[in-house]
Amino acid sequence: MEAFGGFVMDEQAIQVENVFLEFLKSFRLDANKPELYYESEVEAIRGGESTMMYIDFSHVMGFNDALQTAIADEYLRFEPYLRNACKRFVIEMNPSFISDETPNKDINVSFYNLPFTKRLRELTTAEIGKLVSVTGVVTRTSEVRPELLYGTFKCLDCGSVIKNVEQQFKYTQPTICVSPTCLNRARWALLRQESKFADWQRVRMQETSKEIPAGSLPRSLDVILRHEIVEQARAGDTVIFTGTVVVIPDISALAAPGERAECRRDSSQQKSSTAGHEGVKGLKALGVRDLSYRLAFIANSVQIADGSRNTDMRNRQNDSNEDEQQQFTGEELDEIQQMRNTPDYFNKLVGSMAPTVFGHQDIKRAVLLMLLGGVHKTTHEGINLRGDINVCIVGDPSCAKSQFLKYTAGIVPRSVYTSGKSSSAAGLTATVAKEPETGEFCIEAGALMLADNGICCIDEFDKMDIKDQVAIHEAMEQQTISITKAGIQATLNARTSILAAANPVGGRYDKSKPLKYNVNLPPAILSRFDLVYVMIDDPDEVTDYHIAHHIVRVHQKHEAALSPEFTTVQLKRYIAYAKTLKPKLSPEARKLLVESYVALRRGDTTPGTRVAYRMTVRQLEALIRLSEAIARSHLETLVKPSHVLLAVRLLKTSVISVESGDIDLSEYQDANGDNVDDTNDTEDPANGDEDQQNGSAEPAPATATAADNRAAAPKLVISEEEYDRITQALVIRLRQHEETVNKDSSELPGMRQKDLIRWYIDQQNEKKKYSSQEQVKLDIKKLRAIIESLVCKEGHLIVLANEQEAAEAEEPRRRASQRDERILAVAPNYVIE
Repeated sequence: MEAFGGFVMDEQAIQVENVFLEFLKSFRLDANKPELYYESEVEAIRGGESTMMYIDFSHVMGFNDALQTAIADEYLRFEPYLRNACKRFVIEMNPSFISDETPNKDINVSFYNLPFTKRLRELTTAEIGKLVSVTGVVTRTSEVRPELLYGTFKCLDCGSVIKNVEQQFKYTQPTICVSPTCLNRARWALLRQESKFADWQRVRMQETSKEIPAGSLPRSLDVILRHEIVEQARAGDTVIFTGTVVVIPDISALAAPGERAECRRDSSQQKSSTAGHEGVKGLKALGVRDLSYRLAFIANSVQIADGSRNTDMRNRQNDSNEDEQQQFTGEELDEIQQMRNTPDYFNKLVGSMAPTVFGHQDIKRAVLLMLLGGVHKTTHEGINLRGDINVCIVGDPSCAKSQFLKYTAGIVPRSVYTSGKSSSAAGLTATVAKEPETGEFCIEAGALMLADNGICCIDEFDKMDIKDQVAIHEAMEQQTISITKAGIQATLNARTSILAAANPVGGRYDKSKPLKYNVNLPPAILSRFDLVYVMIDDPDEVTDYHIAHHIVRVHQKHEAALSPEFTTVQLKRYIAYAKTLKPKLSPEARKLLVESYVALRRGDTTPGTRVAYRMTVRQLEALIRLSEAIARSHLETLVKPSHVLLAVRLLKTSVISVESGDIDLSEYQDANGDNVDDTNDTEDPANGDEDQQNGSAEPAPATATAADNRAAAPKLVISEEEYDRITQALVIRLRQHEETVNKDSSELPGMRQKDLIRWYIDQQNEKKKYSSQEQVKLDIKKLRAIIESLVCKEGHLIVLANEQEAAEAEEPRRRASQRDERILAVAPNYVIE
């Protein structure tokens, strides 16, 4: 055979080649069907201009045990013969494969689906030459280059041509000219047209975080990809490489011999000259040699380790697209539909998330929607609109924030878990490193690149340095990473969702302050999060009992203590199927989105409101993404108004529910006598501004005592936000009245309480805030209680003149009426925020 240079033939290898060719010709998955399994491979090679034949190793194991043993134990020896058997098989099935234009066309063999997958630390010199599968995470990829496999050389002295000179890990020329009269050993010219080149790429693979022993650094290995499998492994992928371990010269060690040796043996002459003058120095007498070789891995197939190992290898090369249509079997589709038809299935999906964590349904719902994500879109100008949802969890210590992050990193196949304090800007985005062999600069992926099309979990987000936080601005919104360093100008993809956990300033969340004062995060980053959830560790006897009971059960019974409705495998499959759907906005949903955004902006500009952060267009896009994710969770292809309403509720309750602490004004309501009937306390402002407001009602029947009335009265509770807004309005009105009185007359610079209340009611009525007289009565109750609180508790208001001299036993109606006659002013020391 010319392919092997005309050397002595390996009889055992020829026998392996013939048995392998027989396997290709006769293997059938079903013995009752006449079709040969590998005929489809020949058709794919013919139609797709491919030169790679994919062989399922489990088929070889079932066909001939001796053949699989020979291939597995001595793959490097038999690999050229296996390729030749594939070429013979293809030519028999397709005689037009070899033409005059491509006489050197070869078929390459690729094995996959080996029964065992080794870890990186298990690859030793005992595995050299064997067919093995190894798994790891790709951290660096080089550019694709042409590699010279077999060179054809021309002698520059006599013109003889020497074909098929195999290259030995470096540029290898013939040893001597084949002409008997020519003794040329150095003067050669490479004939490029007749030589055989192949695509070549080097990939750096690293151990996965689960495989690293405690206290050890992760190990790396160079993987060589050739032919059609180049560009199939991307940085961040967890990949199964199938191939063989080889030993290659270590270029850096050869360039500087002796520097990396453990010790050296002195020459005999030096020993004799210094005999008796010095003793043995350390390990020099052991004679350790220079370590000038290292292990590398030559792969023949690449599989993405996403759990689907038995998929069609030929179509796997198109899986780089995130929007691929995954293949689901009929049983899986039935199971997904059965999950969808379960009563109250959405809450059961939420309850199945992180079953070891008790409660926190809102955060589990947010994590579920983040896993589902929105729909990626591209405008006609080529601008990408992100569909990934970013979530931030702010909470007190010991609230299971890190548990959520760990669970999310474990459930997503392409995810990275990192800590903010120990991460730098380059470690999060990308690093420009120098190749040790070539000296060229290359890009090494950071955490956000490794989590492309996945989720990046960042713990202790508030502990990051400012310069490191700035580095992820672009990645969180534009989902790209731009690098201009060392002559490299590149824009890299970072299409990842970010799940961040942060602690409040001072360790505990202060409910009296807005979110922006509780978290040490700039507004630019805070607005990039679609949902911000606050976890507060408030003591509650019932909740504490259930949490303690749950934790003790988990410690006692482990998995038996957890009974989620759906298993993690079912949840993964449901999410994978839902992500293949591309829901579109319905006209009703589009109209509701616009109205909801305008309402959110209106609430943002209301005087006196203490919003968590400004509502911007990013929050509108967050509403769209959340609506699409909710539609995906319902397996709908159309976003309905009900989905938008749920998204608006999620956005509102993510922070505002914690922001506004409730204030109980019941005691001031009792002090005002507002627990009695005040039907005629005031007239409807819409009917006129008569001054007959107080004291015009008949006394209430004395059928119940004041104590009974107080017991029957409902509690008066208002939000802190409303309390601050009303306080600010009253103070501003009193200040304006004070300035007017000081200019015009010498009267007391105050205002009667009833006039102040009437002014506020008139202001609200002009804004069309009231639709019934019941709302007016309720507002008057609130105003009286707030004024009483500002006088008695806060001290922001003072009483200049009080006409009430009645005894405490006086009727409640009379007391309330005379309180309305007192003159109020702002305390001199009070400053409006």
